[in-house]
This record gives sequence, structure tokens and C-alpha cells, in this order.
Amino acid sequence: MLQFTSQEITRIREKVTNELIEKLIADNFDVLNSETLVPPDARATWNLYYFCPEHGVRLNWDRNSPTTHVCPIDNQQFCGEPYDGAWWRWLNTLNSKACYELGLLWQLTQDPKYLSKVKDILLQYAQYYPDYEVHGGIPYNGPGKANAQTLCEANCHLDFARGYDFISDELSDADKHFIEERLLREGAVFLIEHRTDQLHNHEMKINATIGIIGLLLQEKAYLEFALNSKYGLHYQLNKGCLGEGMWFEGSIHYHYYALQALLAYEKVAWNTAYSVSNNPNLKRMLKFPLKLLMTEKHFPRLNDCIAGQEELSHVHIFEFANKLFPYEEFNKALNTIYQTMSRNNLEALLYGDDAYASTEMLSCRSMHAPEAGYTLGYEPESKNSYLLKHSPYGGEHDHYDRLGLIIVRNGQEILPDLGTTGYGACLHKQYYKTSSTHNTLVVNQANQPPINPTVHMYLEQDGYQFVDTEVNWGTKLAEVDSHTIDEWDTEAYMNVRFRRCILWLGDALIELNTVHNPDSQRLDLTYHARGQHLLNPSWTVVENTLDGPLSIMKNCHERKSIYEQSLVYRIDGQSDYKQTVVTDSCCDFLVGNAPDNPATTDLAYLLVTSRSLVLNTLVLHDLSESGHYQINDTQWQDNSVTFVVTNKEEQVFFQYDFSSCLLIRNVLHS
Repeated sequence: MLQFTSQEITRIREKVTNELIEKLIADNFDVLNSETLVPPDARATWNLYYFCPEHGVRLNWDRNSPTTHVCPIDNQQFCGEPYDGAWWRWLNTLNSKACYELGLLWQLTQDPKYLSKVKDILLQYAQYYPDYEVHGGIPYNGPGKANAQTLCEANCHLDFARGYDFISDELSDADKHFIEERLLREGAVFLIEHRTDQLHNHEMKINATIGIIGLLLQEKAYLEFALNSKYGLHYQLNKGCLGEGMWFEGSIHYHYYALQALLAYEKVAWNTAYSVSNNPNLKRMLKFPLKLLMTEKHFPRLNDCIAGQEELSHVHIFEFANKLFPYEEFNKALNTIYQTMSRNNLEALLYGDDAYASTEMLSCRSMHAPEAGYTLGYEPESKNSYLLKHSPYGGEHDHYDRLGLIIVRNGQEILPDLGTTGYGACLHKQYYKTSSTHNTLVVNQANQPPINPTVHMYLEQDGYQFVDTEVNWGTKLAEVDSHTIDEWDTEAYMNVRFRRCILWLGDALIELNTVHNPDSQRLDLTYHARGQHLLNPSWTVVENTLDGPLSIMKNCHERKSIYEQSLVYRIDGQSDYKQTVVTDSCCDFLVGNAPDNPATTDLAYLLVTSRSLVLNTLVLHDLSESGHYQINDTQWQDNSVTFVVTNKEEQVFFQYDFSSCLLIRNVLHS
């Protein structure tokens, strides 16, 4: 066995609790209490098809119902494809997971029924696997055999391989040869043939699986391919880790997914000559995302991040990371996670430090990461925070939302990033992934083309933080060494420049937005609040005439040709939240409701619309409990802006020069 020495497995047996053993048994109930069922042909497709098309939530999977699939929201039933194929994909996951977890149970308990079940699963897959037809058709993804994409193939084979490692010493030579040649080697060869020449989290998992099989079969060619070839693990780490340590795809979920793959490999390889722990970008990637926490346990739901994946719960990352690289922030991460869950879990048992005794938790804090492309402001007393996204384009899992804004008030997102839902659900591409459903600039209700922003200036002083960023679609569009599909409108954004400055005061945020629009396109500065509009009688009920993602917006009201507008939102569990928008040219203001994530509730949208050649706007987000902030005397000049901010404590004059990037702050009254 490669994963643990005999001394280590003895220690693990001594430490394991009955509760943890019972949990492993319960987690594998469907497999343990049913006859082994393996797809006899290539009928399994993609797990992300297993979502309700209306609500964007995962369907209820039932081991005894392979042809009828039920939505948990309204019990609607779905039959046929793509749901049936996704059901079999889920079964493959349960079977492969059982190989690893029941193989471990065999090592922990020496109960032969677990050994027998893992052996049965592996032999049945080995029987069918060589004859599975290659099939696929998933956007951005290579094909599979047991499943419909190469990533899923790698996921299953990773657990097949680790489970085999747990039981192989108990198998006959004939059974070992059958499994190794018809399942593991066949799988590795398929993955080598279908790994894509790109930077991507998928390639991380594919490399990790090939590497583990290479270690098990002592196949140096597999290891060389997985580790050192172009697009191997080291190449992915060296090219895919940006600046301060963010994975280039820009999604917290896929950052940790890439790390999960690396660490799955490293858990087998770390005491061998094939360890990747000497690559400095591994440690950098482990550390950086902890700086992006916007509440005590939640990351921003950036890019492709399905609801729930933004929560800090990554014991499978930090228990082993703390073993590899003992570090106080990893201890704090674990302590933060264990405030709401027990440490009596598999990762702590197998890899945790017995001497772990951290009492400190992670804390949110302001930070600026110009290369990774995020600026975060945090006020600890009120738990207010914001995040401005100015990251480089990240490819397939990116969203079209440069200079997008997230605001958290009292620890609760009020201007959220929605993330997304299952990729097979229509809401994914038609709604959540679009520019129109982010707090940013939208042109002609079309998606922003990929662009890498510029940071002109960053300043952090006692009491305030300021950042100045810009995107210019008149320059060369961004490219990335990762496959993409053109889902944007280059013509609509041609020569548009969008400059967004953020002044962070802790209990207020002020935006300075300048848009150069030489072709008089329709501009929509878009905001969506997790609350309800409180509208006065000056708003007129109108029909929704929007095209694109927000054509589904309802309860539309409008105010036309105005320069300034205050808006109030009712926020659950908080005092009302107030926005004030000041423009230098007549704009139309449109409000309405469109889906949150999940799509069982609605957000309150605001669109500030103009066709001006140059549009300047100042937007005040008043996060104070009493709503006492005011903006006065806003004056836009050719290359500068001045304004006065008043709250109940002081009145402050600000001037910002866009040419010199000089910010002047003078207290008028205090």
C-alpha cells in the first residue's frame, strides 16, 4: 500500500472512532445495501445535467429510480435525457467513491464485506471498461468512456486507484492483473490521449490521476507525463498561478478544485521522489484565497461557483496542507471551519496534526492584489466589506463582469455576485454567467468581451481606501492559454472605455464611474440588491422591453431623463439600505425584479441607462444603520471630479484628478 505505511495505518486504526466508521458506512448506504450495479455500456453522461431547468437546483437522486427524477422544490418529475444519463453518472460517482471509502473501511476494520464490495466493483468495471464507447459533447470538455467528459473519467479513476491501493494486497495475482490492465492502465492511457493542451482545473485532475496510477503501476512514463510534460502538474502550477497566488480561472471553487487534485496526488506521492511540494506556487495557492474572505466563513461567489461552494469548509485542503507546510493561517482556517462542524472527520484522522490546538480564527481584512486582480475593503466593527473585480480574463469559468462590484453589509451580501447553477441548466449561460446579471457596466445588454483591466492607482489611509481601475475595449482583447467559446459581443463594446474608482469609507462606498461611448451605444450601469425596492409615487409602471438575460425582469418601474435619484431597499434583518446616483447627463432609471440564486427568490435590479458619448456617474452606497450619508456639490470637469461627503460626524471635500491619479481630501467640518 502506497498511501500509508503499516505503522501509520496502525496508528490510524487506534485513533478512529465508532462515529466516524458509522458515518463512512452511512455515506455508502446505497452501494452497501444494493447489488453492485455498473453501467454495462456508455450510457452515463454528465452530473451537471441533473438540475431542474426552472429552479436551477439539483434534482433528488434515487437509487431505485433511474428513469424518473424529481425536483426538490415542487416535486415536478423529469424523464428521459439528459436526466437518465446524468443518473448513471451519479451512480459512477457513488461506485468510485465507495472504492476509496470502503477500501479504507477494510483497512480500518478488517471486515471482509468491505473488501468484497470494493473487489466486486473494481472487477465489474474492469470487465466493461475497455469496451465502453468514447462519447462526449459537453461544451469545453474532452470525451469520456464510463462518463461523457474526460474530467469525470479522471475523477472516477482517481478513486478506483486509491481504493485498489487499499485492497490490492488481498487480491489474487489474476484479479490484480485484470484490474490493473483493463481498468487502471486502460484509464491512464485514455486520459493521456485526451488530456487537453491548456491551462485548466480539469487538466490538474487528469494529471493527478495519471500520476497516481503511475505510482501504483510503477510506470515512469505516466509520471513523467503527469508531472513534467507541457501542461503537466508543474506547468499548470507555474503558468496557472497568478501573482499573489490566485488560480487563473478566478473562481474560488475552481481554485480549490485545482488544489484538491494536486493534494490528492500529493497524499500518495509526498514521501516519494515524485512529490510536487517543492513547487513554491503550491504554497502560494494554499495561502492566497484566505485573504478573499468577505465574512467569517464565506468567500465571494466569483465566476462559476455554484451556490454553497463559496463556504469555507475545505478540511480536505487544510488538514493536509498544515501537515505539508505548518502555517498559522492554516491552523486558523481549520479552527474557523470547526466552529460549526466536528473535527471527527476523515481528513483529520488520516492527515491531521494530533497536537493541533489553535484557538484563533481567520479574520477578514482589507487587501489589494493587483496581479490576481482583486481589491477588498473591510470594516471589522460593522462587518461591512466590498470587493472590486479587476482580474485578468480566466477562460471558460470566468464571467463577463470586469470591474464588477460586491458589497457586504453587517456580514450579509446586499450587492451579491450570484455565481451560477448547474451547467446543464439553462439559467447558467442564459442568466447567471452574463454581464447583465452583475454589478457592472453592460452595453446593449450584451456580454463584455474578455479584457484585462488596468489599475491606475491604489491608496489606503487611516479611515479610507481608494482604488482606480479601467477597462478599454478599444485595445487588444485578452487571451488565455485555455479553451474558450465566444459568447460576447465585440462590436457592441468596440472602443468603449469604462473607468471605475471606489472610495471606501467603512460605512459607505462611493463609486466614480466614467464611460467613454463614442458610438452612442446603450449603456446600462447595472446593480442588483438582495432586498426589495421601496419606491415613491414618482416611479411609473412600464412594460419590460429589454432583450437578453433581463427580458425576464418583472415589476418594472421607470423614471426618465433625470440627473439624480435616491433609492431605498428593504433588507431582511437590517435597516433599509440607501443608494444615491448622481449623473452629469440625463439618464433613464429602470427598476424591477429578476432571479436570485437559487431562482426561488428575486433580486431588486436598478439600471442607469444612457447613450451619452461620455457618461459620468457618482453612486453612493450608504451602509450606515441610520442612513445619514449625503453627497453634495458634485462637479465633473474634463479630467477631474469634486464632491462633498456629509455624515453626522463630519463634512469632507474630495477631489480626484484622473490624469495625475491624485486624490485630495479636506475635512470641512467635524
